[in-house]
Amino acid sequence: MEVIETMVIPNTEVDGKETVVSSMDNDKAKAEFIWTLQATWHLVNTRLEMDQAFDQPVCKKKKLWELVAEKVNAKLRESEVTDITVKAYECDLKWRNMLATYRKNAERAKRLGTTGVHWEFFKAMHEVLGKSREEIEAQRRAKFSGTRVGKAIASKRFTPILPTPPTTSTPITTRPPQDILQLYMELQERKMNMWAQQKALEERKIEAINNLAQAISNLAQRNSTQTKDGH
Repeated sequence: MEVIETMVIPNTEVDGKETVVSSMDNDKAKAEFIWTLQATWHLVNTRLEMDQAFDQPVCKKKKLWELVAEKVNAKLRESEVTDITVKAYECDLKWRNMLATYRKNAERAKRLGTTGVHWEFFKAMHEVLGKSREEIEAQRRAKFSGTRVGKAIASKRFTPILPTPPTTSTPITTRPPQDILQLYMELQERKMNMWAQQKALEERKIEAINNLAQAISNLAQRNSTQTKDGH
């Protein structure tokens, strides 16, 4: 029986989003949290319950992970499993590992079916994460139906140009997908979103560097003034 599991190395700049690993060095000196099966289930259930909050376009991931850690610690205290509390960054990193493992098992499920996946967390995660993808597709289609083109198609006032059927009786074995243009537009939109996120991250970096340089300059000027006044 093969069980797919994946380990993810923490990264402070994943998808240009805010992470919670900045306090890792300080917390490393303290006792590390051990992820038991029960604690992992608490994390999975808590994170899946908050999936919509994490999926918002604008949200503070650090605050959300702190809330996840609080809920997990509360559940562990109820069961009196351990007196060591889990940190927000530990929950974040553990979920990254869980998510990477889920994605690999999801690919395996596409090839072999869900019966070919033996990872104990797959079903619970797939019910939420798999459903989320379907809801996103439904929302995209609903948005398209509200456009002028979508309304014209719905009212049959718009007749799409279809390929001319062949005159021979030879069966058609292959044909281009009907939604090839729509797929192309989606890919272009994703590229634009990724570019915008990367640009925003670079701008925040530049702003932080400028603020640091300004602070150093102000401090140097203040020290210079104090030195002159002392003389």
